[in-house]
Amino acid sequence: MQKRKTPFRPGNEISQAFNDGVVTVYRLEDTAKPGYMPKPTPQKSAVLRYAEQRLGLTRYYAAKQNNVDVERVLRVPRGAPIAAQDIAVTEDGQEYRIDLIQTVDGVSPPSLDMTLAKVSQRRVTPLPGGEVDG
Repeated sequence: MQKRKTPFRPGNEISQAFNDGVVTVYRLEDTAKPGYMPKPTPQKSAVLRYAEQRLGLTRYYAAKQNNVDVERVLRVPRGAPIAAQDIAVTEDGQEYRIDLIQTVDGVSPPSLDMTLAKVSQRRVTPLPGGEVDG
């Protein structure tokens, strides 16, 4: 009889903790009436805990070649409705565009890595004067 590991996880997977903070994901939806100019409005999609990951040189310079300013990589639990081009807002109020989403193998619970890029236009969080850019 084989003894059960504590905590139980299949195979040799590593337990992943999400202790670094909370990120809120927004999806831009068109709220304009049919026939009118599109009006993208942020709609809250998910609130997730995350673990900060290292931004490697390969990822950083590959993004620079495509004129994208990648600033952070966050690991979040899989299963949330997240898509590339959504907006991520961390608990410190920083706003980012989700540039790339990758699944992570060998960790439990199943996770995603979100590559976050710098945004030039704020759509969710207000500026110090109380206005948003978009």
